Amino acid sequence: MKSVLAVAAILLCAGCAQVAPYQRGYLARPEMAMDASPGMMRAMERTYVAKEAASGGASVGGGGCGCN
Repeated sequence: MKSVLAVAAILLCAGCAQVAPYQRGYLARPEMAMDASPGMMRAMERTYVAKEAASGGASVGGGGCGCN
């Protein structure tokens, strides 16, 4: 059990790294973004709607019981 906790602690600490100021420019590039561009997200949503024959899948919907 202690070895599992030790490995978990090492992995958690390895995720924290300081970034030098000259490296921040590389991390700020659009390719490094977590989400795609807004235009690409809009196109993906349209594709999803067309393929699934459903709209509004990205928002919270009602349960069908009239209690929206």
